[in-house]
Amino acid sequence: MSAPPPTGLVDWRLPVRGEAAVDLAFRYRADGLQFDLGGPGRGPRLDGRRGAVERLRRTAAAAGVAPLGVAANVLNDIGLTADAGTLAAARVRGVLRRLLDVGEELGAPLVFVPSFRAGAIDSERALLRTAEVLRPVAARAHARGLLLANENVLPALHAVRLAEEVGSPAFRLLLDTYNPVAAGLDVPGLVAVTHPWLAGQIHLKDGLTGTTATPLLGDGDGGVGATVDAVARHLRLTAVVLENDHRDGDGPRLRADLARARAFAGRAAHIQTEMEQPCPSY
Repeated sequence: MSAPPPTGLVDWRLPVRGEAAVDLAFRYRADGLQFDLGGPGRGPRLDGRRGAVERLRRTAAAAGVAPLGVAANVLNDIGLTADAGTLAAARVRGVLRRLLDVGEELGAPLVFVPSFRAGAIDSERALLRTAEVLRPVAARAHARGLLLANENVLPALHAVRLAEEVGSPAFRLLLDTYNPVAAGLDVPGLVAVTHPWLAGQIHLKDGLTGTTATPLLGDGDGGVGATVDAVARHLRLTAVVLENDHRDGDGPRLRADLARARAFAGRAAHIQTEMEQPCPSY
């Protein structure tokens, strides 16, 4: 069987961040971490002190915890869709420059930006503005050997259009297993259409519609298994990344969720192995 993809965590859903999150990931045997860039209302900046990113890189390397990606979650508060020429748009450009710098210095293969709340893609103008902002960033990411991804809850054809408007071989769509469900989308159907543009890393998250509860992965109504199966049939996963909320520090629950994430990674590897077997000749 093909080796399962690595299983990772996101530090913004843990009770600790940065180097402390690396230590936690090591203790719970996670293979890697996605880090948040930080910023106002989002915790300490990864690059807030001189040499901080290099120290984080060395700490992760010593622990055997791979830096999987860097997220600019502060853009949910500023908005990628901010009008050109505004102070907000200037802040967006600054965050995106820092995102590329930190991703490259940390040695992460992926940097990504969300399109929720202030940056929700809820109109034609918002879609075109998002593509306009991300187009030059994707070009710079490509030059640095990075992938740039956007996380959104667009219907399939709109998501494809965004990718085509950005028009870069370095651009990807980052899939979350629950956010599209909460938005009323058919996620396996979304995967079937958008898979040529999907990032190899996906967020594993579950929930219960109409509540803020975070059930263990697979116990909610997110259809996590069906989504993982659909992704595995279309592309080779490079990582599954647990994004359930574990900020409460409940260690046994985190351990149980990681075990389930690893099981989903193994399930994906099994599907891909089956698909790689030659068809019998008769």
